[in-house]
Amino acid sequence: MPVPTLPAPEQVLREVFGYGEFRGPQQEIVAHVVAGGSALVLMPTGGGKSLCYQIPALCRPGTGVVISPLIALMQDQVEALRQAGVRAAGLHSGCSAGETAATWRALESSQLDLLYLSPERLLSPGTLDRLAQLPIALFAIDEAHCVSQWGHDFRPEYLQLSVLADRFAGVPRLALTATADPRTREEIRARLQLEQGRLFLASFDRPNIRYLLRDKDDVRLQLLALLAEHRGDAGIVYARSRSRVDRLCRELQAAGYDAVAYHAGLDGAVRRSALERFRRESGVIVVATIAFGMGIDKPDVRFVAHVDLPKSLEAYYQETGRAGRDGLPAVAWMAHGAGDLPQLRRFIDDSDADPSQKRIEHGKLDALIAFTEAPLCRRQVLLSHFGESLPSPCGNCDLCLDPSTAQDVTDAARKALSAVFRCDSRFGAAHLTDVLLGADTAKIRELGHSRLSVYGIGQELDRGQWRSLFRQLVARNLLRADPERFGALAFGDDVRLKALLRGEERLELRLPPPRRERRREGVAARGASVALDAADSPLLQHLKDWRREQARLQGVPPYVVFHDRTLVEVVVRRPSCLEELGQISGVGQAKLERYGPGLLQSLQAFQAQALGSRQPS
Repeated sequence: MPVPTLPAPEQVLREVFGYGEFRGPQQEIVAHVVAGGSALVLMPTGGGKSLCYQIPALCRPGTGVVISPLIALMQDQVEALRQAGVRAAGLHSGCSAGETAATWRALESSQLDLLYLSPERLLSPGTLDRLAQLPIALFAIDEAHCVSQWGHDFRPEYLQLSVLADRFAGVPRLALTATADPRTREEIRARLQLEQGRLFLASFDRPNIRYLLRDKDDVRLQLLALLAEHRGDAGIVYARSRSRVDRLCRELQAAGYDAVAYHAGLDGAVRRSALERFRRESGVIVVATIAFGMGIDKPDVRFVAHVDLPKSLEAYYQETGRAGRDGLPAVAWMAHGAGDLPQLRRFIDDSDADPSQKRIEHGKLDALIAFTEAPLCRRQVLLSHFGESLPSPCGNCDLCLDPSTAQDVTDAARKALSAVFRCDSRFGAAHLTDVLLGADTAKIRELGHSRLSVYGIGQELDRGQWRSLFRQLVARNLLRADPERFGALAFGDDVRLKALLRGEERLELRLPPPRRERRREGVAARGASVALDAADSPLLQHLKDWRREQARLQGVPPYVVFHDRTLVEVVVRRPSCLEELGQISGVGQAKLERYGPGLLQSLQAFQAQALGSRQPS
């Protein structure tokens, strides 16, 4: 029986996935794995990690086995692969007995190109034995940072994946992640026995994402101001607690936004419904705890907002990376304040982790604080944390867009410390700011704080600047926030305090510009490779409507049919035949055959209607 000829990677890239060329290190990775090599791949979200194992699986004999931690991710990838004409299936707890049996039959009769499994299903009794009887093209371990106790999303079941190196010694193994600092990388390689495999390290930079950090003031109003710039866009809003998620979701709904809540306290059916609406509909905003998001493959998320500090810089990078996977402009927005830090410290200290793990977690939180307090470009600080250098400021973060230099705040800091002392260390930054600004509030009147010597002495700074100053004093341990007393501020480092108050030490900090000078946040971000004129918007919406109907008929998310990026290119290039449409990025052979005639017909109908409307009556 003749051995079937396997396609070349470039042929698969073009004919199956519809791309004309590889990006970054993809070509080198694919060639390495096709030749039988193992590797650890670090590549940012949206950088094309999945192609690094999907293409080799189609270019090697046997079935590629992908270990993935979440059902939603598996479903998205399987649906997208089937749309591209790839024989793919998943085995997970959401499959019925009939579906599971059918998948095994297809696998054992060599009718599957790619099989997606959860770690638990892979390690369940009998699965490894059955796989050992079959030709396996490769093993791909997605979200590989889950294997690391130093990582931000450790999952114990991932530790057992080292069995693949022993049971399948001759099969290439590929571990992939978007978030791993140097220490986490080494732990991944050791635990998965990949020390002899190659390390492929792509840039962590996501130039299309604009990083915007804001000092907390009225976070609800601040969030609504952001959303006003993104009305009609899909987005994710992260909050720390379930109650905060529920409250924010109600407030966004009341403001006219299509918002759904997602957290572990909700009924499973409610969570599934929220996830499905987010995946399949346009313009849905998910308000969620960190229980939501890992593995979400939706490419057109235009913003990710944090109303509380995440737990680490790795978690922040992972969560913000869910924005702009299609390469078009997106925003990562975060409001942070002094009250976030004591609560996060308490979470670490009160956890059941051993002392060494708590030290790790405190170190990660310190790195996050350094990012929030950066005096220069945010992106430079973020990339430096992952071992990458950005030679010049990015021009696409709040510090680049609203540059401000460090200023001498010694006198203001002394006033802030005096306010803490005069208020008996019983109040948080919000009330202390009211006192310094001479506000006339019921609380100030009730406590008689208008009679304090510090009342109204802080007119040189506005409210946002005072809040920033208090937060930075906490970060430098000149003040400490007591989580048991609702963030009440008290004195910290006694030696530095005395030096500052005696005039022996000056303090320079970067404060936000006065409110009246701050720019609007809706400036276009860099990184968009395709731009549309305003006159093209109706056609793009017309094609999105066509796409939505195709998705509805098949019961799949719209982006599985075509990404926004592909539709934008269709609008710009206006293909007139199947051959021209087939040259557009993201239009592979299977999609060209399935959707090409209908897409061209929809495009031509719109153009004819537009032409008719311009003809004189």
